[in-house]
Amino acid sequence: MFENLIEVLKANPRKIVYTEGTDARILESAARLKKDGFLTPVLVGNVEDVKAAAAKGGFDIDGLEILDPETYPKMDEMVQTMVELRKGKMTEEECRANLMKGNYFGTMLVKMGVADALLGGATYSTADTVRPALQIVKTKKGANLVSSCFILVRGEEMICMGDCAINISYEDKKDKEGNVKLTAAAQLAEVAVATANTAKVFGMDPKVAMLSYSTKGSGKGANVDLVREATAIAKEMAPDLAIDGEMQFDAAVSPVVGQLKFPGSKVAGYANTFVFPEIQSGNIGYKIAQRLGGFAAYGPILQGLNAPINDLSRGCDAEEVYQMSIITAALV
Repeated sequence: MFENLIEVLKANPRKIVYTEGTDARILESAARLKKDGFLTPVLVGNVEDVKAAAAKGGFDIDGLEILDPETYPKMDEMVQTMVELRKGKMTEEECRANLMKGNYFGTMLVKMGVADALLGGATYSTADTVRPALQIVKTKKGANLVSSCFILVRGEEMICMGDCAINISYEDKKDKEGNVKLTAAAQLAEVAVATANTAKVFGMDPKVAMLSYSTKGSGKGANVDLVREATAIAKEMAPDLAIDGEMQFDAAVSPVVGQLKFPGSKVAGYANTFVFPEIQSGNIGYKIAQRLGGFAAYGPILQGLNAPINDLSRGCDAEEVYQMSIITAALV
């Protein structure tokens, strides 16, 4: 997988900004990328502090760009841009204060074209990585929400799972008068299509299973209805996509069980892209695949934003930072 992504980056020079430039894991990854030469790191932080942290760890970052919010020459331009983006929701003083933080500053560097992608979360929470992205970079045209997926790899086998990290559940979105603006099913359908599109980036031919505790009406309840309705909407959104549901996991992966429970389905028994009905089952599911199934898990990969911005686990190591750097930049 990574060989293909690296070839993409060699053909398309890109910059990735790290919001936590003094973190040893970030510095180790940046030094490695500098040596490899197919992706250019940009480090956020006080220049002397970043250099001192690199020297302490023995990481060669000579020549890499280090940008400090305190001394950035275009900070006034950044502030005004953010004021316009927030449209009265933040004062100029609030915007300036936020842009002094690495997560906001790094996100604005992407917005202003200084970097192509961003990777954060080594010390920031997921919320502190996603919030600036929503406020500054915002969602793609036509996207109603941000979601995530994980790419899981075991030998030559690759599968995709979403959403396992962002959307806790799916509820109808209503306006102030109580009218439904976006149904829960439409949101889940959007996650399904976005996850399939991410799978394609990694060379997969997605066969999407909309997971449930029911297969083709075998179970009843609001959760089953949600998945069934979302499947129908997703098929309308992406008529060329192989997607089916609702189905249980055994029906999704076992040809014998799948064709018994869901006869005639092109997905049942052959799925490689799995969409969970809420975060609890998604998070549990990918971790079972990782810990008991022997899959390496890469993610969460954020979907729906106008630029590639991804979140690290605070428990990550330098190898994970390196791998997620490649994944994030290749999504540009």
